[in-house]
Amino acid sequence: MTAELIRPAAAEFLRVAHAVADLSAPTPCARYDVRGLLNHLLYWGPWLVAAGRREDPPSPGAGEVEAALVTDDWRAALEKQTETLVDVFGTPPAWTGTTALGTARMPASVVGDMVLGEFVLHGWDLARASGQELRCAPEAATAVHESAVAMGEQARSMGVYGSAVPVPSDASALERALGASGRDPGWTR
Repeated sequence: MTAELIRPAAAEFLRVAHAVADLSAPTPCARYDVRGLLNHLLYWGPWLVAAGRREDPPSPGAGEVEAALVTDDWRAALEKQTETLVDVFGTPPAWTGTTALGTARMPASVVGDMVLGEFVLHGWDLARASGQELRCAPEAATAVHESAVAMGEQARSMGVYGSAVPVPSDASALERALGASGRDPGWTR
């Protein structure tokens, strides 16, 4: 069950995030340096929590997507947010039925897949940007790969994923997930 993959993926994500030192370093996400990627995570986390709890989403003010959410205590804020996401999506009920992410209605499992993808894909982004390796369970990487393939075209049309990156036939599950989400597994800074 995918809910069981959330906790270990989140723990690895936090291990990587806590070791980040240079907020200005480039990441594999062309639009973001490390600070921008962390801001993205801190901004969208409450939206994902609200979707998992079937609550109304946060009410953003003008320009909050680009707000400076990365402050001196960003590690504590990210840890608290990650723990909340684990509490919500680490249980099977969060993955059943339908929910809303903002105004879009969708299967709750799609939102759960997004959360797992955030931990794995953005965990890898942060790892690469900071010279670390992401230790990802093959089962989590396979689930992220399947999700990235399933929602790939829609994600690309929305600018969430880049063009798929071909990977060798003997690529690991993580490398396949990265390629399907538009990331080059060989990316270095």
